[in-house]
Formats: sequence, structure tokens, C-alpha cells
Amino acid sequence: MPRTARKISESGIYHVMLRGINRQQIFYEEADYVYFIKLLSKYKKKSGYNLFAYCLMGNHVHLLIRVQKEPLSLAMKRIADSFVYWYNGKYERTGHLFQDRFKSEVIDCEQYFIAALRYILRNPVVAGLCKSPDEYAFSSGREYLCGETGISDTEYAYSLLTPTSLAEFVSINNDDKFLEIDDTIPVRLTDDKATEMILEEFRVFKPAVGKPDERQDLYLSIRKLIRRGISIRQLSRLTGISKKIIEKALKYG
Repeated sequence: MPRTARKISESGIYHVMLRGINRQQIFYEEADYVYFIKLLSKYKKKSGYNLFAYCLMGNHVHLLIRVQKEPLSLAMKRIADSFVYWYNGKYERTGHLFQDRFKSEVIDCEQYFIAALRYILRNPVVAGLCKSPDEYAFSSGREYLCGETGISDTEYAYSLLTPTSLAEFVSINNDDKFLEIDDTIPVRLTDDKATEMILEEFRVFKPAVGKPDERQDLYLSIRKLIRRGISIRQLSRLTGISKKIIEKALKYG
């Protein structure tokens, strides 16, 4: 079945979402988030886009972007390809990381722009990761709500609302929906819940790792637990399995 043609924005502004393939985790450690943010900054210059807002969640990314020099598809390809190359090298894996086609929607008026900005900044709040957008480290929240210098182009939003008015607008709970999907991620698992899941999977609290050539069942169980929401660090800390072994298990996923 042919793909639906992507709508073209006359303003050049889009809300973009990039998701991990099969909704898998994209970011496991702080360094992963930091590197993606560096790429957003790098390609602002090369691709010539304005980045009004971003938010990096565990298994997906939101961007509010205006393309000028290059089409959206090329700019997104540069970002995604560069990150996958770095990520696959770091985690010793091969293959795709992102869903093959990013999602986008046209932002064609000022009211929709402000609503999209609020939606993006509040994504971690809705997911239960923080109480306010400025508490989340991997988004534009601190740039807009605390005046921190970052990679976001905040001038356009401030031409529409004063900093105080924008902060008040972003703080309001709402039912904003964009891209017609529920793309929130679950709250990070508590240690008690993670321990319950580990015991359910392994039948013991501290599973034996065995010899390298005998670890296929271990690797399978590790991948199951990671897909269910346990982080690499949490699984390593609770079970004693080294991060290196866990990352190797994910390589075969």
C-alpha cells in the first residue's frame, strides 16, 4: 500500500516525532541524550533549520522545527543516520534503531505553534517523569522557563507571548493531542516492581551469568526485562549482572 504523501507546511514549521523501532528504547544513559542534543545543534548549522523546541524521551523524540535551507526529510535523515552510526558503535549492535518513517504535522498558525510548544515541553510531565517541564534535563523546558542558554531558538515564541505569559500557559494542565497517537512512556519502575519482574523472569534474585557461550537464555531474559521498562543501570544494580553483559544482550535483540 503506497505511503500517504507528507503534507508541506507553508510556514516551514513542523512538529516532528521520531520513534524507536518497535517502540524500543533509544536512550539508555545520559551520554546518549547528550550526544543526540549535540547532533541537533550541529545540524542546525548544516541543514539551516530553526529548532524552537525539543524533548528526548526514552523511546521517542519530539521536535518543533522550521526548515529553510533543506527539506525536512533530509534534515531528519542527517540527524537519525548520524545518531544510529554512533549508537550502533557504542552498543556493538547492527541494524535499524528508528522507525523507518518519522511522523510530522504541519504547524500553520500561531495558536497551534504555542499549543505544540506546550505539548512538547509537558511530555515528561504527562509521562510522570517530573512535576514541571523545567525539572526535565533533556528538553527545552529550562530554556523557556528558567532562561537558560541552550540550543533552542526561543525568540519566535517570545514574539507571541511574554516569558511570564508563556510560562503560565505551559504550566496549565491540558488535554492537548498531537499526531493523533499516545506516545507517552510509562513512569520509571520502582525497585520493588523491578525486583518482582526479575524474580518472575529468573526465579532467583541474583541469576548466574555462566560462560559466554552459554548465555543465550540469559540474553533473552535480559531483553524481555529491558523491553518491559527496567533500565540497564537498574537491572545491573539489582541483579549484579554487569552493564557490559546487558549491553551485549541488547546487541542481539
